[in-house]
Amino acid sequence: MKPVKFKEANMTYAENQPENQPEYLPLPVHKTKGGEVISCWKLSLMERLRVLFAGNVWLSSLKPLQPQFITVKKSDMFDKEPV
Repeated sequence: MKPVKFKEANMTYAENQPENQPEYLPLPVHKTKGGEVISCWKLSLMERLRVLFAGNVWLSSLKPLQPQFITVKKSDMFDKEPV
């Protein structure tokens, strides 16, 4: 998966990352006043097929466990009550 820019994005993490750290891709996000950070990820064709047949998506976080929400519908993110 790769992070993608979307119209609601209002900042980008790692936009000017050092050239010696190519593993850090720029991450366009929408950051709310309440501190929620929303990003959008695009799956490759192979990843889409894998999700279609296996039905699994894996998530790894570097920080301690925190509330997370994963969805395939943009409206789940932007048509909800403010945090």
